[in-house]
Amino acid sequence: MKRQVLAALAAIAAATLAGCGGGGSGTTTAASTTVSGTVADGYLANAQVFLDKNGNYQLDPGEPNAMTTTGGKYTMTVTAGDQTKYPMVVRAIAGTTTDQDSGTVGQGYVMTAPAGIAGFISPMSTLIEEKMAANPGMTLTDAMVQLRNQLNLPATMSMLGDYVAGGSQAGTNQTNYQFMHQLAQQMVTLMQSQAGTVMGSGGSGTVYAGRYRAMMGTINQNLPQLANNVTTGAGTGSTFMTTMRTQMQAMLGSMPMTAGFGNYSSLFRNMTSHSYFWNYSGNSWQPHNGMGGGMGMM
Repeated sequence: MKRQVLAALAAIAAATLAGCGGGGSGTTTAASTTVSGTVADGYLANAQVFLDKNGNYQLDPGEPNAMTTTGGKYTMTVTAGDQTKYPMVVRAIAGTTTDQDSGTVGQGYVMTAPAGIAGFISPMSTLIEEKMAANPGMTLTDAMVQLRNQLNLPATMSMLGDYVAGGSQAGTNQTNYQFMHQLAQQMVTLMQSQAGTVMGSGGSGTVYAGRYRAMMGTINQNLPQLANNVTTGAGTGSTFMTTMRTQMQAMLGSMPMTAGFGNYSSLFRNMTSHSYFWNYSGNSWQPHNGMGGGMGMM
C-alpha cells in the first residue's frame, strides 16, 4: 500500500513538472549552428569577428563573436538562421591583430561580409556588402559583377574567393588573384589612413557609421583608378594614393561624428557594365573618368 501511494505521488509530481516545462522557465532553447571562415588582407590572426545584429560595425552585448587564429581562421556558434540575416564584421585591432603580410597592425580598421556569405572576409567582401547595404536595389550578383568589372577582371574570377590561396597556386587565374591581393593591401592602406577619423582614438574607438560608409563609398568610386595604380606598379606612396588620402581625410573630417547612414546610393551606383568603368586607349585599358573626374570624391 505504501509503495502504491509513493508511486501515485511520483506520477503526480512528474505530470506537474511536465506542465511547467520541467521546472524551468517554460521557454525553449533556440537551435544553434556553427559558422566558420577565413579573414584576410593578408591572413589576419587575433582579429575580432562578430555577427553585427544592429548594423553599427561594433561588438555589442549578445552578439556572437570570436577571435581569429593562425591563417585567419575563425569559428563561432550562432542561433540557427541568424547567419543569413545579419552581416559579419571583422575588426582588425591596432597592436593586437597580426597581418601575415606585414606583421602587427598599426592602425585599426573594419571589414564586412554579406549575410550568409562569410566564408572569406576581405576588402572585396566588404565592398560587396557595402554596395548592397547602400543600394537596396543591388543584388549579390549585381554587386559581384560590378566589382569584377571595376577591377577589369575576367568573368571567371570569384570576387569572394580566397585570393591569398589562389595567388599561391598555379592556375589560370593565379596572376589575377595576386592582383586582387595587392589591391586589397592598397585598400587597407587607405582604410588605415582614415582610422582616427572613422573610428576615433587611432582606430580603437567607436565606429562612426556614416563616415565609414562614406569612406568605403569613396574607395568604391575610385576602384578603377586604384586598380590601375596596382597594375602600373605604383605603390601606396603614388601621387594618386597621396591625393586620395588627403581628400578623404578632409571630406570625412567634415562629416558629423554622429551622422547616420543617410543616402549613399550615389557612391554605390548600380552600374555593372564594363564600359562604364574602362575604355581601351593607347593599346591598353584606361580607367574611365566618368566617376567624378578620376577622383570620384563627394
